[in-house]
Amino acid sequence: MKHLSISNYALIDRLDVDFGESLTILTGETGAGKSIVVDALSMVLGQRADAGVLQDKTKKSIVEAVFDVSPYKLENFFSKNELDYEKLTTIRREINPEGKSRAFVNDTPVNLYLLRELTSRLIDIHSQHEALTLKEHSFRVDLLDAMAGNEKLILEFRNELNQFRSLKKELDDLLQIQEQAKRDEDYFSFQYNELDEAKLTAGEEESVENELSVLTHAEEIKQSLSNAVLALSSADENILVSLEQVRNLVAQSSKYNSALSPLAERTKSVLIELKDIAAELETAEADAIFDPSKMEELNDRINVINHLLSKHRLTTAEELLNLKNELEGKLKDISSYDDKISKLKTEWEVSKKKVNELATTLSEKRKKIAPQLEKKVCELLAKLGIPNAKLEIKISAKPEPDDYGKDNVLFEFSANKGETLKELDKVASGGELSRLMLSFKSILAEHKNLPAIVFDEIDTGVSGEIAGKMGTIMKGMSVNMQVIVITHLPQIAGKGEFHLQIYKEEKAGKTYTRLKKLSKDERILEIAKMLSSGTPTEAAIKNAKELLVKN
Repeated sequence: MKHLSISNYALIDRLDVDFGESLTILTGETGAGKSIVVDALSMVLGQRADAGVLQDKTKKSIVEAVFDVSPYKLENFFSKNELDYEKLTTIRREINPEGKSRAFVNDTPVNLYLLRELTSRLIDIHSQHEALTLKEHSFRVDLLDAMAGNEKLILEFRNELNQFRSLKKELDDLLQIQEQAKRDEDYFSFQYNELDEAKLTAGEEESVENELSVLTHAEEIKQSLSNAVLALSSADENILVSLEQVRNLVAQSSKYNSALSPLAERTKSVLIELKDIAAELETAEADAIFDPSKMEELNDRINVINHLLSKHRLTTAEELLNLKNELEGKLKDISSYDDKISKLKTEWEVSKKKVNELATTLSEKRKKIAPQLEKKVCELLAKLGIPNAKLEIKISAKPEPDDYGKDNVLFEFSANKGETLKELDKVASGGELSRLMLSFKSILAEHKNLPAIVFDEIDTGVSGEIAGKMGTIMKGMSVNMQVIVITHLPQIAGKGEFHLQIYKEEKAGKTYTRLKKLSKDERILEIAKMLSSGTPTEAAIKNAKELLVKN
């Protein structure tokens, strides 16, 4: 973290601070606002925001942190999440007077899930209450994996586990669909067979109804056609005879008047057309026969079509044919479920085998590294004043894998000779937990590429020589990462490369939290105050100088 800016947050009206790249110390009297700075930083990292922190209730609060992300290969993360990649990335959190908060990465709005995912790769805040994380199985497994170098393996395992879970869900869904489909199959088959046996054709209902109308009125049609034929060609004074006379008369006249020739031709054409009509009417009249059996057949057909239309609430035979095709498709899908399920089961079994193989490899590597982790922690604890500490890591198998594999990891601990090993978080005192957590964090920092860590009064329950040794460990961590330590112990404060003081200032009847970088002389005075109960004595000042010289 390069820079932190806080405005309108609790006792802070405006605060800007630059951080060093190695070990930075933050000190201040109780109540000066050290926890406020940590809380504000936590908000940038995605913790809960509350409008109650607004100093001026009419203005929004803004907390902004700048990180140098260039060494940490985050380009793909930014690209994947459609964020602008900048080497100096600015993360900002705002709370408005109504209590609503917004988060931004390089001025692009992001949700809190994405904010936490990004910042978890940039900084870790360890508070004095974080010993509770020892109760978290994930912390214990992460510690083993960091030391075992399982970063790529755990990522591969989780990708395969996600694939396994996805296939399992897809398989369960398909089995459920198949079960329902099997229940529907008889119903679909009955409907399909009924439509198939009907042998429907598009537009059939109109054709049948027309044919039925002809048969129903056969006698009436026959009589009408007979009268028409009689008028055209059968009666003594029929139309064709009269028209033949007209044609002859016009043709005779056209011999003397050529202008009448077209009329003669037209009359001839009309005569030919009427003769043809008369012949077709005679045929139609002969074909107009009342057929009761055919009528019954057509009525039955209409009843079948109307029954199907009413049953399926449709209006045309074409729609019934479409329904038949849909049912045929559903029946084919049902018959294909067995093949789909068989194929999916095979993929699921392959994925399950791969998950178990990766989980087994993880477990083997954890079991192999566990004794080294036990030894390393105990060595660090010995340096921190717990020479007889004993840590035992027990790894047992879970029935089903989770995001961390199939291992159940338990830490058992005793601080003194002859003590029975018990679950770590149940037996360690406050001071022991502080030293344990520092040891764990030191090991994590050594094996995990984490850019920065904040220790918020991790020195609870320790003092004197042990505090100095804790400071030495933190200073060692700062060789490879940025370490920011909030402390009330001079032995730790003297280890810093940079020293920031948090203090209160009263102005116009209000109290504000301020922060400043201390010069060498100011550091001596600050550490001397920490060594003294009141005004720094000459001895305290001398001791402070010695602490700075040693470090």
